Formats: sequence, C-alpha cells, structure tokens
Amino acid sequence: MKYVALLRGINVGKNNRIDMKSLRALCETQGYSNVSTYINSGNVIFASDKPAETLAAEIESGLLERTGAKISVLVKTVDELARIAAQIPADWTNDTAQRTDVAYLFDQIDTADIVDELPLRKEFLDVRYTAGALIWHVKRENYNKSQLNKIIGHKLYRYMTIRNVNTARYLAGL
Repeated sequence: MKYVALLRGINVGKNNRIDMKSLRALCETQGYSNVSTYINSGNVIFASDKPAETLAAEIESGLLERTGAKISVLVKTVDELARIAAQIPADWTNDTAQRTDVAYLFDQIDTADIVDELPLRKEFLDVRYTAGALIWHVKRENYNKSQLNKIIGHKLYRYMTIRNVNTARYLAGL
C-alpha cells in the first residue's frame, strides 16, 4: 500500500532539523520501498504492507533513536489524502489575497467537534471538518482577525500537523 508519513514540527525554526536524505535512509532501513520525500517539511512517501499505526510507531522510534527528538508522525494512505483534498473547493488557493491550509488530525482529536474547541473567529474564515482533517480558508486581510495564529498555543495543536493547500493537493495526487 502507498503511504505518506507527515512529520509534525520538523525544520521549523532551529528545532528538530532533519535532512530529507537522512529521513529517506531511515525509512529504507525500516524496510519500506519506493521511499521519497516532498519538500523539506517532513512528507515521506513510501510503500509498505504494514498498517499505518505500526508504521507511525516505527518512524517515531527511529527518529528518536537517530536524532534524540520525540517527533509525532501521522501516517495516511494516499487514498485518504485524496479523499481529504477532494473536500477543498477548487477556488481555495494560496496567493496574495487568500490563504488555505489543511490541518491533518491525529486520532485523539479527529472529530467534527474540534471546530468548536479551537479559538477561531469563524466570521472571518471558512473552516471545515472532514474525517482526518480540518481545512480552512481565509482572506489574508482577515488572517489576524480570524485568530488562526492562536491555534499554535492551544492544547489541541500538538495533535495536528498543518500543510498548505499546494502541498495537500500534491500529496493527494500521488
């Protein structure tokens, strides 16, 4: 089966710096096949016959052993990513006027109620839940008013990993 591992919080600022070549090598030593990475934000594409939960645990363990960092890993099938991306309206993009992101959700918070638990001002953005993800769209002029930046400090933030709409669409197209 074809999977994508989404590593949370790597190569952001000075913490948890991981070279993509090393990440590929780690996955290859785990026995995964056709391993590749996409951009420097921790997206690993590979094939394996193991279940997603096992794969996430193996990658997390390998990262801890090699880097000393406890990095959360969310593993989705390419079909799951395609289903999520299909929920993004075609005119939602990232440009000078608008911003669209996908927050992939770990099982602990994967519920429609998550929208109401986050400190968002929904009158300034469109946020939608689909199984496995939140998708939000905001006009750049309303970004600060939407309070999207407050998600980072929220207790549930550690159970999501965010990708911009371009990355989400690319991964879905694999």
